[in-house]
Amino acid sequence: MSGWSRSRIRYGLAALAAALSLGFAAPGDPGAPGVPGVPAPAPADPYPGPYWVNPAGPAAEQVAEWRRAGRDADAALIERISLRPQADWPHPEGVEQEVRGLTGAAARAGRVPVLVAYNIPYRDCDGESRGGAADAAAYRTWVDAFARGIGDRSAVVVVEPDAIAHLVSGCQGAPSAERLSLLAYAVKELKRGPATKVYLDAGHSAWITDQSTLLEPLRQAGVEQADGFALNVSSFQTNASSAEYGHRLSAALGGKHFVVDTSRNGNGPYAGTGTDNWCNPPGRALGTPPTAATGDALIDSYLWIKRPGESDGACRGGPAAGRWWPEYALGLARAAQP
Repeated sequence: MSGWSRSRIRYGLAALAAALSLGFAAPGDPGAPGVPGVPAPAPADPYPGPYWVNPAGPAAEQVAEWRRAGRDADAALIERISLRPQADWPHPEGVEQEVRGLTGAAARAGRVPVLVAYNIPYRDCDGESRGGAADAAAYRTWVDAFARGIGDRSAVVVVEPDAIAHLVSGCQGAPSAERLSLLAYAVKELKRGPATKVYLDAGHSAWITDQSTLLEPLRQAGVEQADGFALNVSSFQTNASSAEYGHRLSAALGGKHFVVDTSRNGNGPYAGTGTDNWCNPPGRALGTPPTAATGDALIDSYLWIKRPGESDGACRGGPAAGRWWPEYALGLARAAQP
């Protein structure tokens, strides 16, 4: 799971500054201004879908750096990431301003931003992306600011990756009743936005195999008030596996819709031995590009919620969680289907 690193904060602030000062359109849109140090996109829009492509970020910077170094082929591969919409994960400090900048820039481009609310107390069960709000009151204050930042603009928000699945799988340290209450609060407040779609995270198909254990926690966390649930965030399960799992969960929840993270599932899950197959597994690939045209009546969208190329954590030679890892990004892009 992506953590709050200095690099993420730096890139988030860069994106916000760019959006506020330049009023970006999506890459390739007529009249889209250039990004200093980043080559202009091709005249034809490389992404015709509904979601916003943030022009700032480590992938765009990597493209520029490698072009300056003459690594044109590698830069072209990284453009498979930089020119696709990816979720933004606003950080705890200054969240209202950051979210307002992101949603405002997306609105000017006529696109919809994808955001992740990821600040629950005892986040990631003290794992690689540990952190989160200090207590319940701080979390509610943060959610309020997040919701104000969206206002009446369009947005898709994925609420708290892993928070429910961690509880169900026995994470110690996070009071169950409090966590579920906070998730319900987040869903309720974010849904006050008239154009906000909210999806509550429900883990992935290889994690909580007994779906009956998810049902009551999801209900207590507000899934009935949400637009649906999210699957496979930061994981590698195939579209087919996620669809089958999601359809069964949907049926048990009265037909709720769902979204699937396809950012790194192009080659499916890693089959190696060990307990850390979730952490920077080798040989993975970019998956289905973000789209609302899924061909499945229950799957609202395939999204890149995990930002491809950001490390899962300090394993297999990777940097800390959330840090940009160009070599891993290059591997994902190179292994992807054209």
